[in-house]
Amino acid sequence: MRPFLKWPGGKYRIVNAIRARLPKGKRLVEPFAGSGAVFLNTDYPAYWLSDSNADLINLYRTLQSQGEEFIRYCRSFFVPENNTPERYYELRETFNNTKDVVLKSALLVYLNRHGYNGLVRYNAQGSYNVPFGQYRRPYFPEAEMRYFYQKSRDAEFTVADFTEVMAAARPGDVFYCDPPYVPLSETANFTTYSAGGFSMDQQAELARLAIELSQAGIPVLISNHETEFTNKAYQSASITRIQVQRSISCDGNNRGKAGEVLALFEGARL
Repeated sequence: MRPFLKWPGGKYRIVNAIRARLPKGKRLVEPFAGSGAVFLNTDYPAYWLSDSNADLINLYRTLQSQGEEFIRYCRSFFVPENNTPERYYELRETFNNTKDVVLKSALLVYLNRHGYNGLVRYNAQGSYNVPFGQYRRPYFPEAEMRYFYQKSRDAEFTVADFTEVMAAARPGDVFYCDPPYVPLSETANFTTYSAGGFSMDQQAELARLAIELSQAGIPVLISNHETEFTNKAYQSASITRIQVQRSISCDGNNRGKAGEVLALFEGARL
């Protein structure tokens, strides 16, 4: 099942490759929840999805708790009169200022489907700043939201830094980590979906913690771009290399394939 959120860099296209590399376990833990593609397309007894983006997690919690009522509410924003630049920017402003969690969650679905290229992006002040997407008839993901709601009965959603989540690992856990990717170039850094970005020091810390957990018998699978940095940071892992279509670039002629790695840490050595 596809995620109900559009998500550049989402894992739906390669979920079969990821699923083939994930070990069995009692609970799948994702410190970088994103759109939830792996969660939606695996079959573990329990799930723990966390993310540093509080708006995203609040959306998932709201859908989890309110189900069909919330889906109907989200649908109410998908009307022709809301598919104009003027109305989009009004609702974006409301999203950035409201304290109403349910309204903000519904607006995130609206903005994601009406905004440019399905981006989820914030500026340095923490304000959502994706421009209007100019789609003729934005798709309302009713079936996808309903599937997520049903699947979420076995899931816990939290707002936390990846280091906190990995520190709380327990026997039987399997970790899948999909961090903001190491940029392929200085102009290709799309790490601002939550204010603050993701630094190279954090990339290195993630790899170190993956080794630490694997030594404790908890496997960790990490996806990332294949770069000199990741090849070195993941050298103690079992690596699978794949080619994935890139779709973020504004330049349609610059949307080729990029090398990615799936790095499985199991009993890795420092």
